[in-house]
Amino acid sequence: MKLSVPGRATGATIVAAVTLLTTGAISGAAPAPTAAAAAPDIPVANVKTHLAQLQSIATANGGNRAHGRTGYKASIDYVKAKLDAAGFTTALQQFTSSGRTGYNLIADWPGGDSNQVVMAGSHLDSVTAGPGINDNGSGSAAILETALAVSRAQYQPTKHLRFAWWGAEELGMVGSKYYVNSLSSANRAKISDYLNFDMIGSPNPGYFVYDDDPTIEKTFKDYFAGVGIATEPETEGDGRSDHSPFKNVGIQVGGLFSGADYIKTAAQAAKWGGTSGQAFDRCYHASCDTASNINDTALDRNADALAYAVWTLSS
Repeated sequence: MKLSVPGRATGATIVAAVTLLTTGAISGAAPAPTAAAAAPDIPVANVKTHLAQLQSIATANGGNRAHGRTGYKASIDYVKAKLDAAGFTTALQQFTSSGRTGYNLIADWPGGDSNQVVMAGSHLDSVTAGPGINDNGSGSAAILETALAVSRAQYQPTKHLRFAWWGAEELGMVGSKYYVNSLSSANRAKISDYLNFDMIGSPNPGYFVYDDDPTIEKTFKDYFAGVGIATEPETEGDGRSDHSPFKNVGIQVGGLFSGADYIKTAAQAAKWGGTSGQAFDRCYHASCDTASNINDTALDRNADALAYAVWTLSS
């Protein structure tokens, strides 16, 4: 999640090097949709395996996975290889910001109604200060594992499924803005829901649900109510993450968040556990945002909620 207030990216130089995925959803030869299926459990051990890989990538590339750095490109390559092997149609969308090349990765699951696209996304870049494992390896790894669960189940949704990993979010949602701006108005209209996952494994976690769209919000709240977890509306990240470009052009958005540098109150600690008077993530945008800066329970719950929303909204 970027630190700056909305509008920081205004005036940033964004030069298209490749303009992919500006047309409708990619069609495939998947069988016709069937009745709605239950969402699978997302194994947190699998999500943590992806996080360990992102940590290794950062360690091998100067300690970070920031925009324009070798660690970011290695992160994109890792995610893309997993999706290609699982049967997704993937494409890189390339752009330039702050004099460096950035990439978005878009992955389409074959089948579903291409006029109704459910999209889940997260930013894959870190800040230069550290490896960015909670911010935002956590969202990126959970979306990756959910996409792989779609493949394992050979899920046949009614709507078309698309997953995305954004570049240069930390510079002001540059990658997601570029993607949205590259779409025609007709193709924007095909995206029925955009779900954003930015920091979902905070070590002193809260359980925050975006309240931008009532249907998406209810979907997440229903999941958490079913497992006995109280939620609160997400306010800390409003305008600071990749749902904002979608929301600004009228696309319905929602998502999850476990907290950044705001302080957990006594009431929140009583509700969720953890430590009051301490930030949700004391390592936010710092070198200590490593593989040890993750609350496994929060990561597990949020990954399962993510999958529940993908299955529910696409069926």
